[in-house]
Amino acid sequence: MKSLVTGATGFIGSALVRELLKDGKEVRILVRKSSNTKIIDGLDIEKVYGDVRDKDAVGAALKGCDTFYQAAALYESWGPSKRDYYDVNVEGTKASLQAAMEQGVPKVVHTSSIAALGNHGRETLAREDAEFNGWKTGAHYNISKYLAEVEALKFAQKGLPVVVVNPAIVIGVRDIRPTPSGRIIADVLNKRTAGYFDGGGNFVDVEDVARGHILAAAKGKVGEKYILGNVNMTLKEFFDLVADVAGMQRLKTKFPFPAVLAVSYLYVLTAAITKKPPTLTPALARLNHSYMYFDPSKAVKELGFQQTPIRTTVEKAINWFRENG
Repeated sequence: MKSLVTGATGFIGSALVRELLKDGKEVRILVRKSSNTKIIDGLDIEKVYGDVRDKDAVGAALKGCDTFYQAAALYESWGPSKRDYYDVNVEGTKASLQAAMEQGVPKVVHTSSIAALGNHGRETLAREDAEFNGWKTGAHYNISKYLAEVEALKFAQKGLPVVVVNPAIVIGVRDIRPTPSGRIIADVLNKRTAGYFDGGGNFVDVEDVARGHILAAAKGKVGEKYILGNVNMTLKEFFDLVADVAGMQRLKTKFPFPAVLAVSYLYVLTAAITKKPPTLTPALARLNHSYMYFDPSKAVKELGFQQTPIRTTVEKAINWFRENG
């Protein structure tokens, strides 16, 4: 039997495909004809074409599959319209999971995010039952991922054997775009980051997250959520680690957040003219200024989720970025 992976041309999805192949699994991916497949070119996988928002296309792709990894999502901090986030992340989830239910797929893993669990401060290690509180952030990715997770859990109540995983801030190798999280590292390496401000998050290796998906399919409880995370760090601590590993000077300037927020609006105005992604958006600034600290112990205990030392992850990421320009 085969595993179907959506979002396979993305950062997490492509890592998941590689981990499945390591296990000797047959892998089929659903990909749009317009997608850039560079990250998975050359892999021994079956490609079928379609869109996650097309229930019939997903249903056809699921025929003969015993596991469905629904990892497709729009993950950008700038560029897409507000509607695109909800169209892809929410409506795409509903259509895909409806197809899985109609096909009677034995196991489904839905890729959510810690973004769907909200921001709960530096003193709180939030768990899977944390209440989403990001309605006023203006972060449509976060809001749409929360709403998508709600839909996934509704399907579990209807009888679909779906398990939800919530990856933290994912970094590592083969972040070709790069993603907003990978851009943090790339901007330090390229000396585009002049300083830091208060904030923090939970960082984790992309290959650990990919393996966590497979563990969730094998051991996860239907209707349950599992945080796939590792280390909680302030932005300053993370920037220091990147600088140390890269052999660069640490950032010494701390910016007051009101100034950072003001500059982020200027970045967006400039981006509208240049058509190049801004270094920081207001929504991303607000999120980074918060503390998204989480407790991943449930995944460790129930799934056997393993965590690569974060310094090793940063070393791998930096080496990959440098080797690939």
